[in-house]
Amino acid sequence: MVLRIDSLIHRYPNGTTALAGVSLAVRAGERVAIMGPNGAGKSTLARHLIGIARPTSGTVEVDGRDATGLGIADLARSVGFVFQNPDDQLHAATVAKEVGFGPRNLGFPADRRTALTTWALRVTGLTAEADSHPRHLSFGERKRVALASVLAMDTPIIVLDEPTTGQDHRSVTLLEELVGDLHKKGKTIVAITHDTDFCAENFDRIVVLAEGRVRWDGPVERWLEGAEDPSVSAFEQPQMTRLGRGLGWPAPVVTVDSFLDRLTDHAETGVCPPSPRPLNT
Repeated sequence: MVLRIDSLIHRYPNGTTALAGVSLAVRAGERVAIMGPNGAGKSTLARHLIGIARPTSGTVEVDGRDATGLGIADLARSVGFVFQNPDDQLHAATVAKEVGFGPRNLGFPADRRTALTTWALRVTGLTAEADSHPRHLSFGERKRVALASVLAMDTPIIVLDEPTTGQDHRSVTLLEELVGDLHKKGKTIVAITHDTDFCAENFDRIVVLAEGRVRWDGPVERWLEGAEDPSVSAFEQPQMTRLGRGLGWPAPVVTVDSFLDRLTDHAETGVCPPSPRPLNT
């Protein structure tokens, strides 16, 4: 397990309990989406992985090491964290300097820093903005700068906090392609998100948090099938899944392509789909 969280409790100084005994393990190379309502403890949980938050009790292990005994700089070699608000982490005068800061701070050789910075700018669609000031870019572009700055650190674990917020369709498509490419490279990806379409199309496993506890944990396929489970039904399922359910299809579909494939199968076999159900079921 590259991440192991055991009986994690976190209380803020004002007495608020954000995490009430969370246990969770993530294997190397997994793509895990953590969902839940506002105040569920999602971001607090993620911040324990980079040492910004520390347990009140319980343990957090990152790559086999107890995170409690490690500083933020040490954890940054293993975990790259992309904040929900990019303005919380951007500071340099140009996009290129921002993206190159992480690998420089980690002591990478100059040729590796250059290669990683160039690659990160390219895969996030920011090569043309290399000399721009990050503050002159749109919110969505600044989010991509923050993502590029983490990618350039080449960490084995990448944590994305609400990555699709403020992003247009083109940027979300780019992000989805990037998640797929990182997965092929063996990276472990954890996303904190409310975006069910993004979860279902790009992640293997869903973890649902509520009131600081894990309420549901399993493969994305089971999550899509669990419309009657209260911990699942609280979330609006992906658009294609809802449409398929409205048509009475027993097995869930997620993407437009899978929806069209299902229609094609029905056309080729001559078997008609079941009678449609109301779309609000």
